[in-house]
Parts: sequence; C-alpha cells; structure tokens
Amino acid sequence: MGPDDRDVVAEPSESAPLVPAEALLAPPRAKVRASVARLLGHWFVVATSNELGDRPIARTLLGVPLVLFRDGEGKPGALLDRCPHRNVPLSIGEVVEGQLQCSYHGWRFDRGGTCKFVPSLVGDAAAKARNAPSYAAREQDGFVWVYGAPNETPKTEPYRFPALGAGYTSVRRRVESESTMHAALENALDVPHTQYLHSGLFRSKPRGIEIEARVKRTHDRVVAEYVGEPRPTGLVARILSPSGGEVTHFDRFILPSIAEVEYKIGTENHFLVSAAMTPVTDFLTHIYAVVSFRVRLFPGWLLKPFLLPLGLKVFAQDAALLKLQTENIQRFGGEQYASTEIDVLGRHIWRLMRKAERGDVSTGENVHEETVKLLV
Repeated sequence: MGPDDRDVVAEPSESAPLVPAEALLAPPRAKVRASVARLLGHWFVVATSNELGDRPIARTLLGVPLVLFRDGEGKPGALLDRCPHRNVPLSIGEVVEGQLQCSYHGWRFDRGGTCKFVPSLVGDAAAKARNAPSYAAREQDGFVWVYGAPNETPKTEPYRFPALGAGYTSVRRRVESESTMHAALENALDVPHTQYLHSGLFRSKPRGIEIEARVKRTHDRVVAEYVGEPRPTGLVARILSPSGGEVTHFDRFILPSIAEVEYKIGTENHFLVSAAMTPVTDFLTHIYAVVSFRVRLFPGWLLKPFLLPLGLKVFAQDAALLKLQTENIQRFGGEQYASTEIDVLGRHIWRLMRKAERGDVSTGENVHEETVKLLV
C-alpha cells in the first residue's frame, strides 16, 4: 500500500469554529434541577420490627449510613454507622450486655451514642470525642422510626397508621421506588394515571364522567376529596363492591412523607392505603405500605389472597414507570414539567415539602382551598 492509498484524516482548520462539547450528540438540556427536599427534622420508617432482632442492621436515611440495634431493654437505637475510634462500620459488630460493640477494638456504645466501655483502658471510657452521633428512634405499629437529625430530642411523634385492628384486615409490604420522594408521593396520590398505567386493575379508560376534586391545604397536609364518582370499573373495585355504588374518595398528603388513599363504597366497604415514604437517597425511596380493608360481602381472610397480588402488581407498575422517569430526568440533566389543573396534588405536596425543608413550622398560614373539575 502506497502513501496515496492511506485514509486521509483532515486536520481541523484554525479558522473553523469548534463545536462546544456539551452540544455534541446530546439531548437538549432540561432545567438543571430535581424535586428533592431534604427533611432532616422529621420521622421516617427505616425498618420493620421483625427486621430488628438480636444483631445490628445497616440502613441509610437521607443518604446517611445508620446502624440500628436493640439495647438491653429491647428498645431500638440508631447511631451513625461509623465507629469514632477507627471508622469501622458499627453495623458489622454485635450487641453485648445491651450495648453495641465494635468488631475492631471492642468499644461499646449505648443507644444514645455514649461510649460506655473501652477494653484495656484504665479509667472512665466516657469522653465526648469517643461518642457516636445518635438519632432518636421509636418502635410503633410494628415499624422502627428514626428522626432525621442527629443528637436532637424530637418535639413530635411519628405518624400512627389508622385502621389497624377494629374489624379490619391489613397487609403490610415494603417496596422500592427509584425516584425522588416527591415523585413517589405524587404518583401515589395521582388519579389520572390510574386510567392508563393501571387500566383494568383499578380504573379503565375515561368514561366521560365529570367529577370534582375539592382541595384543602393547611400547614402540614393537603387533602383532596373527589365528589361525584361512581364505582370505578377496574377489577379491584368490582371485588370490593360487586353491586356498584357511589364512591367516597380522599387522597391525603401529610408531612413529611405520608400518602393516604381512602375509598368508601356504600356504608360498609372501606379501603385505606397508608404509605410512609423514606428518602434513602435523593433518587431512592422506600415505601412502607399498610393496606387495610373491610368488606361487607367477604371475610378479610378470604379476600386477602385475591387483593394482595393485585396490589403488588399496581405497585410494580408504578415502580417500573418511576424508574424510567428518573432515568430520563438524569439523561436530560434535569426536570422540565408541564402541568395542568388536574395534576391535583403535586404542586401542593412540593410547596409543603419546601416549607418543611426551610424549617418553617408555623401553623398560622391561611388555609388554601380550591375546586378542580376532571373527567374519569
């Protein structure tokens, strides 16, 4: 092969303008933002009671690695998952005499993070520099809750799940959403998507029926009451109320991370989904859901095997969609939303989350009310 047969690579001309790197075969950039609010001073579920046994377990809350353990009284403790001595994860240790013992040098900590014992040390082990940052923990309703700010005494208590017992059958599940907590909350409380993403399971395509959403926002929650809707046509609704009837339907967001969906069909059929959402990281949310129901025609134990797989299928469809949404937001470098009035609760949820992130705990804000019409 002679020199004239070789491929010729043209050198860039000094006079030709260079294309900026960010413009090379890339999607158009969206707004460089994401709906992420970091709500430190609030309670979140980090485990079920059954998960926390005799050995410590590792968890992540708001991007922070934590270790959970039970002390000598069986009470849960939560510490930063890092031994202050030599940075070893405390979660690989064990509980000895009701204290969390590091697996490296045997330092022990109580559930308040105080160093109580250093092997071979002559004198008192307690010293501020030897303590591990601690997070308030509570066990309630079969869940372990942790307060998101370290070394603080909370002035509030965790959310209580309603409709546990009292003639109700309840199902508990934890599912994951690869999304921001805001996106998961809006999805859980969004009516229009159920006609498409969950078509046939809960609703079918729009029937042209006009209903009203009566929205009320206060300092710590927003509630939408949907008025005028007949029983949905999906499989779940037909099981709950074979004879039809008008629906009483409420969607609620309660700070910092609770989504409630409530349906009553007639006077005896009641269905309540309560979901406590935990921001593991900015784009990973754990959802601890309790589904409670009471149905006139069927005992709960008989209905539970039919409703459980349907509910899990709905959650799986939502999780798959939210994962794709997150991937697309990251692909375009940020969010860019176009909304209408029938995106009923999303903007109210975001407003309350941002208010909480700023630490605004005022209760004197005027109540906001509005009415939205939509077709189902």
